[in-house]
Amino acid sequence: MKFTTAVQLSLALAFAHHVRGQAQEWGQCGGIGWSGATTCVSGTTCTKANDYYSQCLPGSNAPPPPPPPTSTPSNPTSTPSGPTSTSVPPSGPSGACSTPATVSGFTNAALPNPFIFNDGTPVQSKDDWTCRRAQIAALIQGYEAGTLPGKPSSLSGTFSQSGTKGTLAITASNGGSSITFSPTITFPSGTAPAGGWPLLIAYEGGSIPVPSGIAVLSYSNSDMAQQNDASSSRGVGLFYNLYGKTATASAMTAWVWGVSRIIDVLEETPSANINTQKIAVTGCSRDGKGALMAGAFETRIALTIPQESGSGGDACWRLSLYEQNSGSVVQTATEIVTENVWFSTNFNNYVNNLNTLPYDHHLLAALVAPRPLISYENTDYVWLSPLSSFGCMTAAHTVYQALGITENHGFEQVGGHAHCAWPTSLTPTLNAFFDKFLLGQNVTTNEWSTNNQFGGVTWTSSNWINWTTPTLT
Repeated sequence: MKFTTAVQLSLALAFAHHVRGQAQEWGQCGGIGWSGATTCVSGTTCTKANDYYSQCLPGSNAPPPPPPPTSTPSNPTSTPSGPTSTSVPPSGPSGACSTPATVSGFTNAALPNPFIFNDGTPVQSKDDWTCRRAQIAALIQGYEAGTLPGKPSSLSGTFSQSGTKGTLAITASNGGSSITFSPTITFPSGTAPAGGWPLLIAYEGGSIPVPSGIAVLSYSNSDMAQQNDASSSRGVGLFYNLYGKTATASAMTAWVWGVSRIIDVLEETPSANINTQKIAVTGCSRDGKGALMAGAFETRIALTIPQESGSGGDACWRLSLYEQNSGSVVQTATEIVTENVWFSTNFNNYVNNLNTLPYDHHLLAALVAPRPLISYENTDYVWLSPLSSFGCMTAAHTVYQALGITENHGFEQVGGHAHCAWPTSLTPTLNAFFDKFLLGQNVTTNEWSTNNQFGGVTWTSSNWINWTTPTLT
C-alpha cells in the first residue's frame, strides 16, 4: 500500500520530537541556532555554558570549571595566510573557550598532542576535552575543510513510503536561493521498534553489509558537492547553488552539511519511523573520508564507520609523507590537493610544510569521541597508506583511553580483497558495533587488529606519539 504524508513543522511535531529524542551525556542540548534535542538522558542535566552552547553534564547544574588560559604560544614564526576565525561558536565549559582557526608559530614534526590546548596548557578533565574538541574542530575548518555553515534560514521536508522504500524530500532555502534533494530509505520488513528504526546513512549507497533491523538511507553526496576532478568540480553542486561558488566549504564540508540537514528533517518527521538517536554513517574510499568527516562534525551521529578512507580519512598527513619518504607510493597531502576538491583551497598553503599544522587526522578521528568509531583498512593497496592509517588511529585511540571508553573505538586492517569489497571475515566485528551502538545489545566491541603489512616501512610509536595519556575525570 502506498501512502504520502506532508510534514508540517508544528508545535505538535515539536513536542513529539522532544519526547522521542534526548541528547546523550556530554552532548549539546541548546544554544543560539541549535536545532537538536533540548532535553538530556537520565542522570544528566542540560547546563548552559554560554548563549551558543548548552551541554548534558552528569548530575545537577554544578558550575563549570574555569577555562584554560589563552596566552599566545611561544616562539612565533611566519605561517601561510589563512582565515582568522570560523563559524564554530564557543563550545567548552565556559564562553571563554578560545577557538581560533589558525595557531601562529606552531611547528611539530610528530603528531600534535590531543591533550594540550592551543596555548600549551594541559587538558585535565572531560569538561576540558569539550573545549579542546571545539578548538580542534575550528582548526580543521580553518586549515583544511573550510567553514561549515549551520542550519539554513528555511528547511522543510516531506516523507512518502511504498512498501519498504521511502523518500525524504528536503527543501532548504537561504538568502533567496533554494535547493531540493530527496534521499531514499530502505526499511527493514516488519513493524518498527517503539523508538523507530535505527538508520545507516550510506554515502553513495555504501558497501558494507547491514544487519537486519536497520534502515539504510542512500546519500548522493556527489550531488551535494561534485568530486569529479581538481578544477571544474570546485564549487559545483547543490550546496553551492544555495551558498554560492565563493563559499569556503570544501566538498567534504558540504557533504557534512547535507548529512546534518537530513537529520534535521528526520527529527521533525515522526512518520518516517527513524530513531534519530541511533544514526550511523559510512562510506568507502573518498566517501570513507567524507563519512569520517561527518562523524567528526555532526555530533548527532551515534556510530561512524569509514571504510578504506586512507589519506584524508583515517590516515595522518605526517605519517603518509613518512611512508612516501620511506619508499612507498602513497597518497600524500601534496598529491591529494591536485587530485580533487575534497579539501579547501587554503589547504594548499600548508601541504608542503605539514609541521605547521597544529592538528593531524588523529585529531579529526578524536572529534568523534566519546561516540563510537570503527574504521576498516585494506593493506593490499599501498596508496591507502596502511602504516599511516594504523599509526594515526593508534594515536586517536589515546583519546578514547583518556575518556575511559576504549571499547568505543575499533580498527581492523586486513588484505586479500579488492578495494571497497567487503571481506566476510570482518563481518563479526562490524556486527558487534551495530549490535551494541544501534541495536542496544550487550556485546563486546574491543576490536583492534592489523596484519602489519606496511610495505616494508617501520612503525615506531614513540617517534610519533610523544605524549602521556591522562585520565580525564
